Amino acid sequence: MAAAELQGKYQKLAQEYSKLRAQNQVLKKGVVDEQANSASLKEQLKMKDQSLRKLQQEMDSLTFRNQQLAKRVELLQDELALSEARGKKNKKSVESSSQLSQEQKSVFNEDLQKKIEENERLHILFFEADEQHKRLEAELRSRLEVLETDAAQHQAVVDSLTKKYTETIEKLQNDKAKLEIKSQTLEREAKDCRLRTEECQQQLKNLQAALGSRLEESLCIINEKVPFNDTRSARYNALNVPLHNRRNQLKLRDLAGQAVAFIQELVTALLNFHTYTEQKVQIFPIDSATDTISPLNQKFSQYLHENASYVRPLEEGMLHLFESITEDTVTVLETTVKLKAFSEHLGSYLGFLRKILPYQLKSLEEECESSLCTAALRARNMELHRDMKRLTAVFEKLHTYVSLLALPSTRPEGLLRTNYNFVFTNIAASLHGFHDILKDISKHYSQKAALEQEVPTATQKLITTNDCILSSVAALTNGAGKMASFFSNNLDHFSASLSYGPKGGAEFISPLSAECMLQYKKKAAAYVKSLKKPCADSVPYEEALANRRVLLSSTESREGLAQQVQQSLEKIAKLEQEKEHWMLEAQLAKIKLEKENQKLKNSLSGHLTETIQEHSVLPNIAEQKKETTEKSLREPIKSTSLAPDAESREDLIKTHYMARIAELTSHLQLADSKSVHFHAECRALAKRLSLAEKSKESLTEELKLASQNITRLQDELMTTKRSYEDQLSMMSDHLCSMNETLTKQREEIDTLKMTSKGNSKKNKNR
Repeated sequence: MAAAELQGKYQKLAQEYSKLRAQNQVLKKGVVDEQANSASLKEQLKMKDQSLRKLQQEMDSLTFRNQQLAKRVELLQDELALSEARGKKNKKSVESSSQLSQEQKSVFNEDLQKKIEENERLHILFFEADEQHKRLEAELRSRLEVLETDAAQHQAVVDSLTKKYTETIEKLQNDKAKLEIKSQTLEREAKDCRLRTEECQQQLKNLQAALGSRLEESLCIINEKVPFNDTRSARYNALNVPLHNRRNQLKLRDLAGQAVAFIQELVTALLNFHTYTEQKVQIFPIDSATDTISPLNQKFSQYLHENASYVRPLEEGMLHLFESITEDTVTVLETTVKLKAFSEHLGSYLGFLRKILPYQLKSLEEECESSLCTAALRARNMELHRDMKRLTAVFEKLHTYVSLLALPSTRPEGLLRTNYNFVFTNIAASLHGFHDILKDISKHYSQKAALEQEVPTATQKLITTNDCILSSVAALTNGAGKMASFFSNNLDHFSASLSYGPKGGAEFISPLSAECMLQYKKKAAAYVKSLKKPCADSVPYEEALANRRVLLSSTESREGLAQQVQQSLEKIAKLEQEKEHWMLEAQLAKIKLEKENQKLKNSLSGHLTETIQEHSVLPNIAEQKKETTEKSLREPIKSTSLAPDAESREDLIKTHYMARIAELTSHLQLADSKSVHFHAECRALAKRLSLAEKSKESLTEELKLASQNITRLQDELMTTKRSYEDQLSMMSDHLCSMNETLTKQREEIDTLKMTSKGNSKKNKNR
């Protein structure tokens, strides 16, 4: 078949090559024709140049003739002038001479007029011929260039086609030779395979016979010795301990640790988002420091203030779930009891979102009705109005699917194992939808913040709060994206690893049976551990594993520490800059305070001088003035007593903000150090994973080699067995033939004995 296909392909390529060769001939003929046309055009161009030179020479001769005639006319005019001067002396002679001169003049004028007309006609002809020649020359030159380019292109195409088809022919010839060699090798392999199949069929028959006999023996032993088979009943089989997959448990614990990190990041971002939203409600569209906000926003702010009691349990529930997944347990949905608690915490947070959603929507509508709200800002508010509804709907979906996953640990009949993959897929889709909604919220909120900065009454506090909300939404978006990609990448592992059960059974019957199975597993592990004897002069497995982990992560930890040092130095530089900035701010505030104190002192001194002037001007009414002066003196005393209160208030505000700044910087440094630590751990884990994959590949290769060696040894064993059987059969045949010869010899000996006895008797009788 391969040779026939190759022959058909070769014929097709030969036909294409013949077609292209015919096209090549046509192209060559066209190129030759164009070259002949270009040569004829060059000849025509030469002839036109020669005619042009002739016309130029004629023009030169005519110009020379015209110059001669002009000189002659000048001479005749001079002679005419002389004759007119002499004509006064002799009228007769003058009349006769004038008649002669007029006749000559008329003759000369006619001759001159004819020459001028002829000269003009020649000039026109020359000009027309010159223009026609130039136009023809330009046309011929352009046509020649086009033909030269076409010829070059045709030649390049011809060269490329010839080169291409020579290469294809060589390639096809090489392919043909390779395919012929391959067909020969395949034929040889087919013959070998036929021989091997015959051998394998014979081996299969022998094995079937051997296995049949062993199966009969095993069935007899089972029927006689085994009184009870618990694998036949699903109820009893659920109590059997499944095979322990330590690698699977470590992988699940690693994934749970990553999920804890992502949940912590999401919890932090949600806390910041709700807190800064509460601050935003307090300052926009009405600032609570200057005016009272609406009762709706007051209630909304009160509910937002309770966000930590609903958000923090999510992190705690995920930590409890992570702690329940250990190396020694069997982690399936029937044994993950802590998932129910996490589902309940997620449900409580969903209830919180449902509780604040109407207030949030009404708050946005109230903001749209405000006089400060423009049309563009109103449009952004309505977009956020829709986004908040979508966000609550996504959390409802997530809570539904997580509660479904928690059902096998409480009510197994609520979720069948066949639906596990469907639930995991929907969770991944919901996480991607959550990420998309957060991206939309971030986009719309950034536009809303930009529009609110353009409002005339926008304060620095509003701008700062908007920036904080945007940073928290960005952190939420990043965390949701990481969570969605993490869940999608490990979807197959979740579906496969969380749905295995006892050997021979499809699933666990109930959470109680799963709990009993775990107890049996612990007892079996303790029993096996008690049977193990410590080996002398050997490193314990745990210590060796820890040393291996340290060895693998030493390089990564060194690099991680170097990165941490670099990042710490950058943070120190940033903090120094911020320190200088705040020192300058403090100096400016101090200068302002001194100015205010100076103004207060000046106002007090002015007040005192006015009272003294009043005393000097009005001495008669001293008692009344005393009372007024006492009042005036009491008032500045009160004002002076207010100054330290203002200073103490400013000091308190300053200390409060400095403490808040220090606390925030410490939190920021802690978060940065944690992120760097997690990054280093992730890099170390990635390196360990790559090393583990390499070791896995090497082990698989070794396993393949071992399986090949086993099959080879089995084949050799079968061949040796056959040879021994052949030798035994030959030896048995040889022994049979020897026995037959021995019996024949014995019979001959008996006959000889009988004949000898008969002869002896005859001799005696004689």
